[in-house]
Amino acid sequence: MPVYRLTDALLFPRPEAAEPNGLLAIGGDLSKERLLLAYAMGIFPWYNEGDPVLWHSPMERLVLYVDDVRVNRTLRKTLRKRPYRLTLDTAFDQVIDLCASTPRADQGGTWITEDMRRAYKELHAFGYAHSVEAWRGDELVGGLYGVSLGRAFFGESMFSLAPNASKIALVTLCAQLRHWDFDFVDCQIWTPTLESLGAIEEPKAKFLQILDRAVLAPTRKGNWSLSETDEPDPLSASRSKSAHFQGDAHELSHP
Repeated sequence: MPVYRLTDALLFPRPEAAEPNGLLAIGGDLSKERLLLAYAMGIFPWYNEGDPVLWHSPMERLVLYVDDVRVNRTLRKTLRKRPYRLTLDTAFDQVIDLCASTPRADQGGTWITEDMRRAYKELHAFGYAHSVEAWRGDELVGGLYGVSLGRAFFGESMFSLAPNASKIALVTLCAQLRHWDFDFVDCQIWTPTLESLGAIEEPKAKFLQILDRAVLAPTRKGNWSLSETDEPDPLSASRSKSAHFQGDAHELSHP
């Protein structure tokens, strides 16, 4: 199939037209309007510094249903100790900058380019992009960021500067999303650590079906905060009878 070259028009080809490797289109910009349209269609940007913008819609999508999060025994014990203070949307710029700059064993550089950072900071300013922060005292030691539409959260990246900090941030986010009746976190690309947390690969057709339903719901815009009453407990049982707790996670989305 051809790889489509985008123009200034706010249009994408159908996600089903993507190459087997997931590449769908090239070019265009990272305006908030284009990014929101992309997420609503199951498309996301992913490219390296110096490359044109590349848009992807993989054949299989890693999805973490918020009712089916799994936490292993070790992480469960850590969660009970409450080693970090968790917040939402209090340090978005720091989180995305640290996601870009924190070294990773399997990665020489970063796909979170300066243009990407500017674009997602704009989405945050308009109430669509959100962050989770894990603090040790006044030090930001872990977190993640992503985009929210309807009952779907699209995870982009996470970082950790202290043991289990990003894992706890993700589990806490899922508990809060469950409290708000969200359906799932789109983790985009498979990783073994996310799979161990409960994420599963869905065929593109199934993912687009659940996405279409999720984005019909109103979007919870603006700054988020953890519920002050009936605070979501990462260790509480989910609504799903089949939910159980084992596994852990390191990365959201791209490596």
